Amino acid sequence: MAKKYLSKSETAKLLKVSERIITEMINGNVFESKLVGKSIKIDADSLNEWMENLSETEEKLLTLRRVICHFEEYMRPENVYLGFHADNKYEAIRILSERAKELKLVRDARWLYEVVVAREELISTAIGNGVALLHPRHLHPSKIKSPSILFGRTDEGVDFDAPDNKPVNIFFMLLLHNDKQHLFSLSYISKLIMNLDILNELSTAKAVSDIHKILTSLPEGNGNGNGFK
Repeated sequence: MAKKYLSKSETAKLLKVSERIITEMINGNVFESKLVGKSIKIDADSLNEWMENLSETEEKLLTLRRVICHFEEYMRPENVYLGFHADNKYEAIRILSERAKELKLVRDARWLYEVVVAREELISTAIGNGVALLHPRHLHPSKIKSPSILFGRTDEGVDFDAPDNKPVNIFFMLLLHNDKQHLFSLSYISKLIMNLDILNELSTAKAVSDIHKILTSLPEGNGNGNGFK
C-alpha cells in the first residue's frame, strides 16, 4: 500500500495549530516528512504514531501550542506599534485609537477613544510593572471589524494612575467581540507578563518581529513556554 502524505495545512488543521507551528515541528523532527515536488509533506503514519504515543509533557506542549495559535489570531505582526510618544494617558489612548483605525481594526477612531477613556475614568487599566490593558467598558462587535489586540510601546513612561505608581510604557488594547475572547486574552496576557524576563524582553526588543515572536512563540528549551504552567 502506498504511503499517505499530508500537506502542512492539512496537518495544521488536524492538530489545531498554525502552519508555522507545523514547520517548527518538522524542523524538530517530531514526525517524518519528505520533499514532494516543491512542497514538504508529512508522513501520515508517522504523525498518527506520534499522536497515539504522546507523553504527558508532549500533550501539555501541544495544548500550549494551540493556546498560542489562538492568541495569534488576534495578535498579528502589524498590530505591534513601537516608539510613539505621549505626554499623558489621554494622548496615549488617542494615538492607539488612531492606529487601530489606520489598521482597519475599528471603524471609528473617535468612538474608540471615547469608550476607552470612559472605561479608564472608572478605574485605571494599568496593572503595574509598566503595563496597561486598555479596553472599552462594554463589548461592541458592530464597531470592531475583526477581533484584534493592539500592542503599543512608548519611548518613555506615561503616568497612568497605576496601582504601583509606576509609569506605563507597554499597552495592550483589547478589541474583541465577546466575553470568551476577552477573558481568554486577559488570561493569556496576564500569565505572559507575570514572567519578568518576558516583560523585560517586551520592554527592550527593538524590532516589531521580535515583539511578535515573544508574544506568540515557545521559548527554545522551555516546555512551559511564554511563562505558562
